[in-house]
Amino acid sequence: MKDISEFFKKYGIKTNNPDIYIRAFTHSSFNSDAKTQHHDYERLEFMGDSVLGFVIASLLFKEHPEMREGDLTKSKSFLVQTNYLASLAKREHYDEFIRAGHSLTIEEATHNKSILEDIFEAVIGAIYLDQGIAFAIEFIKKIYGDDIKNFVLTEIKDFKSMLQEAMQAEYRESVEYRVIEEKGPPHDRTFVVEVRFNDLVLGKGIGKSKKAAEQMAAEDALKKKATL
Repeated sequence: MKDISEFFKKYGIKTNNPDIYIRAFTHSSFNSDAKTQHHDYERLEFMGDSVLGFVIASLLFKEHPEMREGDLTKSKSFLVQTNYLASLAKREHYDEFIRAGHSLTIEEATHNKSILEDIFEAVIGAIYLDQGIAFAIEFIKKIYGDDIKNFVLTEIKDFKSMLQEAMQAEYRESVEYRVIEEKGPPHDRTFVVEVRFNDLVLGKGIGKSKKAAEQMAAEDALKKKATL
């Protein structure tokens, strides 16, 4: 388990309350061993969940004026779901700071998506309470990177997997994605992607990231019922 000072150093946090961050990484099982009560992340998780939901909703609203209310709701739900937050927690190596009791091994905790989600939210709660909303917003923006800016609703459905399964079922071969064009300045690129089966173009997609363009190309192929 890493020392919490490494977390502060990584994110440039100057805190007067290091204990709140230790709690954010502490599972409730730790209490029985330490003979403590409520010295865990559960209350911080509640706070972080609210802050995260507000910030993600705000960022989506600003970055995607093309989205209607229903699309914003679906997009927000996707970006704060368990699998998504757990993957962010693993990517940021939050699992290296977890404290747990003997009833829950560290290995079990670090592979439990629900625990990783809770810890991610608890960290947001700790940062909000310690550093304020402005810092929390910038922290969340940094963690999510371009995921919100480049987010397209079609990513909620994995069209690539759907197309692959359809092709594998009939031909037992894979499709190939190729970037055929890149447009725009480095900070605002647009990608054009084709999905091919052998030499046949099944579909084409355009997106602000390669991943988004590939999803659009797969969706285009499925719409054309491109199973040859």
